[in-house]
Amino acid sequence: MGNRLSKIYTRTGDSGETGLGDGRRVAKDHPRVEAMGEVDTLNSQLGLLLAELADAQVQWPALNELISVFGPCQHRLFDLGGELAMPDYQALQESEIERLEQAIDRWNQELGPLKEFILPGGSRLIALAHLCRSVTRTAERRCQQLNASETVRPMLLAYLNRLSDALFVAARLIARRQGCGEILWQPAAAAAGADD
Repeated sequence: MGNRLSKIYTRTGDSGETGLGDGRRVAKDHPRVEAMGEVDTLNSQLGLLLAELADAQVQWPALNELISVFGPCQHRLFDLGGELAMPDYQALQESEIERLEQAIDRWNQELGPLKEFILPGGSRLIALAHLCRSVTRTAERRCQQLNASETVRPMLLAYLNRLSDALFVAARLIARRQGCGEILWQPAAAAAGADD
């Protein structure tokens, strides 16, 4: 494979526009660029979660499974970004959604039903998984906003939706495998009553 970036700066974006893969120039706040940016933010955030999981697996080897599930997601998010940058390009496959669904089903069997709302936290890893989940939802919203004006392949929207589901379940799984209690939401009335 040849060099993809021979020069990092080009000065062509200094006027507030950027180029898409199909040669179009659009404003840097165009919905397509916003969607690409949020997917990039998500990929970076997921990279942080994966780095933390890699460090933590020494103490909690059972977390290695999460790396094997979410590691490929960074590559698929890059594919998704490529599809956003080059509207005629199609890289993401239905099998990736199915792969996430299989992980969710497997993990839910271990976890059992959720009976209460939970809050992000309990450990750094749990909070990072929830942060990835919320950033995934933002990326999904940006892609939906783009879809309102320019068609986005439904598979891209489904992939982001399933990824956020997987990250939610992963946060719960991390809590279980770390032996860390989940933080249960306390409604305002219950919280006020606890102080009496």
